[in-house]
Amino acid sequence: MGSISEIRPLTTEAVITEVAAGVDDLTHTPGKTTTTVAMDFGVITIDPTLKLYLFGTPGQERFGFMWDDVVEGALGGLVIVDTRRLDDCYAAVDYFEHKDIPFAVAVNAFDGEVQHDLDEVRWALDISDPVPLIVFDARETGSVRDALLVVLDVALSRAESAQPGPVAGDGVQRP
Repeated sequence: MGSISEIRPLTTEAVITEVAAGVDDLTHTPGKTTTTVAMDFGVITIDPTLKLYLFGTPGQERFGFMWDDVVEGALGGLVIVDTRRLDDCYAAVDYFEHKDIPFAVAVNAFDGEVQHDLDEVRWALDISDPVPLIVFDARETGSVRDALLVVLDVALSRAESAQPGPVAGDGVQRP
């Protein structure tokens, strides 16, 4: 959120306490000192007629209770995957597939590294073939922009395929 929002994002980062450390597995992220505890919010203006409101939630299944509210009216979603903690990512992918919301999956490259091949990630998270799976760096504005453009492309493609064809002068709908 911080690398792309044109406003100072509203964030809900909190210091990881001993209690939280017992809930979240920090084995693969020993230097992590904060965690998102609710929802982050940011804004991007695409053009004068299109403003995107960005909502970020934790991806762990225990935060699933807020996902329905966040996706209400959403154009699409971007599921951000940390390959160091694939087990924590399955619930979010599964959620979007079952809600039939256009989405893409972005593997976050920490320090320019991805722990697993994209085909392995697709298999491990059971991501269906039509769902775009990309690598990005959440800290780089251009990389986040490109990931969001993938989501917009998926949403636009879905909207276009749902549109009925034009009606001819004889009243017959054409593809």
